[in-house]
Amino acid sequence: MDRRRFLHASALIGGATLLSPHGAHAQAPALITRDAMRPQMPHGIQSGDPIADAAVIWTRGDRPSRLWVEWSTTASFAHLQRVRGPHLLEDSDFTGRIDLRGLPAGQEIFYRVVLQDLRNERVLSEPLPGHLRLPQAAGGKATRDVRFVWSGDTCGQGWGINEQWGGMRIYEQIRRVNPDFFLHSGDTIYADSPIEAEVKLADGTLWRNLVTEQTSKVAETLDEYRGRYRYNLMDANIRRMSADIPQIWQWDDHEVTNNYSDSKDVGGDARYSEKNIPLLVARATKAFQEYAPMRRFGDAESERIYRHLPQGPLLDVFVVDMRSYRGPNSANLQTEETPESAFMGRPQIAWLLDGLKRSKATWKVIAADMPIGLHVNDGKDAEGRDKWEAIANGDDGPPRGREIEIARLLSEIKKARLHNIVWLTADVHYTAAHYFDPAKAAKHTDFLPFWEFVSGPLHAGGFGPNQADGTFGMQVVYQKGPGYANAPPSSGLQFFGQVDIDAKTRAMTVTLKDLEGASLFTKVLEPKRG
Repeated sequence: MDRRRFLHASALIGGATLLSPHGAHAQAPALITRDAMRPQMPHGIQSGDPIADAAVIWTRGDRPSRLWVEWSTTASFAHLQRVRGPHLLEDSDFTGRIDLRGLPAGQEIFYRVVLQDLRNERVLSEPLPGHLRLPQAAGGKATRDVRFVWSGDTCGQGWGINEQWGGMRIYEQIRRVNPDFFLHSGDTIYADSPIEAEVKLADGTLWRNLVTEQTSKVAETLDEYRGRYRYNLMDANIRRMSADIPQIWQWDDHEVTNNYSDSKDVGGDARYSEKNIPLLVARATKAFQEYAPMRRFGDAESERIYRHLPQGPLLDVFVVDMRSYRGPNSANLQTEETPESAFMGRPQIAWLLDGLKRSKATWKVIAADMPIGLHVNDGKDAEGRDKWEAIANGDDGPPRGREIEIARLLSEIKKARLHNIVWLTADVHYTAAHYFDPAKAAKHTDFLPFWEFVSGPLHAGGFGPNQADGTFGMQVVYQKGPGYANAPPSSGLQFFGQVDIDAKTRAMTVTLKDLEGASLFTKVLEPKRG
């Protein structure tokens, strides 16, 4: 099957070098062009985790098939290369990816994805075209500006695809600003939020959702978790953006269930027939790993999500995982750093500090799935005390609980004299700019001042603003939210953030934007030299 000539009548024309994922020369099969027989890619294509010489290409087919990718540095596909990818089978829900390696640094890459039917090797799908822009190689002189966007929270609180409203319109706004990449800061799905056909709005009108069997209830089975990702990819705006803009994904809680940690208990939640949280986590993790356009680690850390993605001389992105290594949600008042107070955990903190110290890029972005200083409550514990979902614990005094880990991280950053570090996050379903000032901190002042920017939701209920915690001297410089719970997308209170780094001045400009792409707040950060 893999040693026949690849003859496409239109898009796939000869003269190309054919490569396997390991660089070995290969030939591809002949083509039968009857549309009714062709494999389909109903959920489109995605690219992800771009670095100077590589990017991940993802798709999902509708049958057993083999993935092929053609790529070129020109839209005409002159001097194209073809790469043979994996088989797409039932055990991965017919999803698959190729990690394209050896790409030319800093170039525009045009690619096409083709599936080969395994039941008839001569039948190929119609090619789906995509595009991505690679960053420059690290270490050299910056010759072009960097632009990226971030946000989080897709299809939460029952707000699904309303085609009469235009679907998930914010994704089209993101595509239009033409970023180098889009950082999805977690809650890529809402496995715990059923989507009903109609929702009555406050003005008496109806919000009408597309519905599927898998989104009609909370996700418990592997197919129901997978179905949440398939549902999001039914939206034309998401598919269009995904084909044009590479993505960097991380996760938070709703990929599994709301506020999950080792203390999560759904025993009293009648919506769940499966009460075993570790089993739900296992199924959710498999679905996320299948659908995220993410570069995966080897068997030693096959489910690892935290990773470093260098974006050239101006930017390093450190994607952290604040969900997988935390202790149980609690009153968060421990007086020393223990497994119960862990948030990212010691190995991840050590990895992050080492990466920040090694970084030669002007700006270091910590892509976090939760904010540092906002109150995010998780009900009450057995003693009637507030439980906390994020880092802050409702006490403005010295660091306690999960704050101890963050205090140690910030102190080590200061000790190493690491500057130009910016935190980006989502989670709380509104947008804000926070300045952390040691001069304003109640007790712990052993850190350098820094900024954190919050943006979201992409397409979910609007909430907040939340109360600020004073332990790290957080100053709310700007915030915008509905002021009430679960504002619908039609309220316009959906947000994303845009980051621009100037190649000449190295200044970073952070702009918070709304559903229509209007600028709400802008902050220019000048880099600290040396």
